[in-house]
Amino acid sequence: MVTKDEVIEQYEIEPMDKADNVDLSEDDLDNGSKGQLIKRAGQLRDRRNELNQMASERASKRDDLNAKTREKVDEAQEHRENRDELNEQVQEHKDKRNELNAEANELFDEVEELKQDMELGSGKSIEELKEEIEDLEFRQQTEVLDADDERELIEKIDEKREELAEKKEKVDDTSELDELVDEAEEVRSEASQHHQKVTELADKAQEHHNQMIEAYREADDIRDEADEMHELFVEAQEAADRHHEDFVRVQKRLRELDKEEERERKDERAEKREEEKEEAEEIYQKFKEGETLDTEDLMKLQKTGLL
Repeated sequence: MVTKDEVIEQYEIEPMDKADNVDLSEDDLDNGSKGQLIKRAGQLRDRRNELNQMASERASKRDDLNAKTREKVDEAQEHRENRDELNEQVQEHKDKRNELNAEANELFDEVEELKQDMELGSGKSIEELKEEIEDLEFRQQTEVLDADDERELIEKIDEKREELAEKKEKVDDTSELDELVDEAEEVRSEASQHHQKVTELADKAQEHHNQMIEAYREADDIRDEADEMHELFVEAQEAADRHHEDFVRVQKRLRELDKEEERERKDERAEKREEEKEEAEEIYQKFKEGETLDTEDLMKLQKTGLL
């Protein structure tokens, strides 16, 4: 099982150093000055962007690995289909081989039956009979025999000659047998050809099976790497999201501070206007009482609309 560290090293992934992450406490948020918060917002934004870039790179590599996994699965499926197709052909050739072997066996059984009918399989062969006749004739020519022994020898020679003649006659009439033997051997040869195809196709089917197993194994390995890469992506993305949320919180706090400052400025302006109004009314009262006003007093009266 592959580990995150192995994936980081193999695919040259930049590891996420948590020491580079930016923290934001509630105290920082509630009590930090505007300047401090602006600085912290910039730090959070920059780190967020770095983490988003890191997450994007990891997501891209994860997607590449998932694509390679799919390629390996497709490759394995192709080998599976080829294997199954070849196995179907193997079974077809097996069926044909078995059918032809059964047919050949029947034909050879017919050959044996025909031989038995012709008695070719029993008794002595033509060559054996010829040798026996030659031996008997040689004995007749070289040995001195009385009349009974010579007559007996001549009768035996005649019997052998008759047996030889019958055997030759049967052999001369074996065209049907020869045709049957040729047919049986031809069928057996065709069966052997199908058996050869069974062997060849079975070997190819086994090759595709082995390649299928290997492709599935590689797909599993790459899928494990993709899963680890996804975990690395989630790690970076979650950190980026946390920095973004903190950045948003700081921005919200800064807007609140801006509103507070604006309210303070409004209050100051209102207070100043009230003070100016009171001062102008005092000046106006003096004017009504006949006191002489200088230019600055007149301008204050004009500003407040009392003149």
